[in-house]
Amino acid sequence: MHAEPEATQLLDEITFLAKPWVTIVWNDPVNLMSYVSYVFRSYFGYDKAKAEKLMLEVHNDGKSVVSSGSREEMERDVQAMHEYGLWATMEQAS
Repeated sequence: MHAEPEATQLLDEITFLAKPWVTIVWNDPVNLMSYVSYVFRSYFGYDKAKAEKLMLEVHNDGKSVVSSGSREEMERDVQAMHEYGLWATMEQAS
């Protein structure tokens, strides 16, 4: 039994809407590594090991996905990162 074209399109739309969004923090020449780690611990509540792992990804790889969730949650996280002075963007997870 083959799915009807309308049903396939609906499933594609549901899959698209269900994909989480992510917040990405990018490396910059301004903020110290210790400060970036501090922000991750303070805002996200990450323990020291996770905060330092993410901070090292930002430093070594140029970016790190630091949170995921709904679009609204990621908009809030990006805004918070900007308020801390970090360069952050959001995108839909692939």
